[in-house]
Amino acid sequence: MIDLYFSATPNGLKAKLFLEEALLPYRVLPVSLSKGEQFKPEFLAISPNNKIPAIVDHAPAGGGEPVALFESGAILLYLAEKIGRFITQDIHGRAEVLQWLFWQMAGLGPMAGQIGHFNVYAPEKVPYAIERYTRETARLYGVLDRRLADRPFIAGEFSIADIACYPWIVPHEAHGQDLAAFPHLQRWFAGMATRPASLRTYQDVENVYAPRQALSEEERRLLFNQGSQARA
Repeated sequence: MIDLYFSATPNGLKAKLFLEEALLPYRVLPVSLSKGEQFKPEFLAISPNNKIPAIVDHAPAGGGEPVALFESGAILLYLAEKIGRFITQDIHGRAEVLQWLFWQMAGLGPMAGQIGHFNVYAPEKVPYAIERYTRETARLYGVLDRRLADRPFIAGEFSIADIACYPWIVPHEAHGQDLAAFPHLQRWFAGMATRPASLRTYQDVENVYAPRQALSEEERRLLFNQGSQARA
């Protein structure tokens, strides 16, 4: 059994999508970020960066003590290696998967996250930030579009690279992107969206990019205004 500490952000959905694709037994432990549950001591013991997702694997490969892990990319890699799926052991294929996993972690996620923030959550419109992050996210969509021009999946075969990237393309409208401008990406996205695991992952989950009422000052502090000594 795997415990998944979860909120319905793209990073949280990455971990959930893997577990659904792998059909691994897991239980969801919701973490309400707007209520500050990410600062609870018991959660910080697992995820010292006070971010979701995090997992506890109670049956690690080879036995032994449970394995606690934070950081979505590390979680995907750990689970893929645990079950021997979604990442090939061929040195060239493995390198392909890893570079695109790290590309998502270092580029697509952070840039799309920024434009999502300024489009949906910022208390005021900041034109420079909106233009800057919309353009950079479009550039990254273009990189992925070109990559998918001659292959069905990002690393050739379905892998954790696809699992990592898909939840960051789901909110493309909130990112100011039109998938029609990226036909290869659009084709891949349509295929990913109809996978049974994707349908199960997104069933009845909150759309964190949906238009919403203004956050309270307390919610905004907990979500966005953390300092080096952040506390709930």
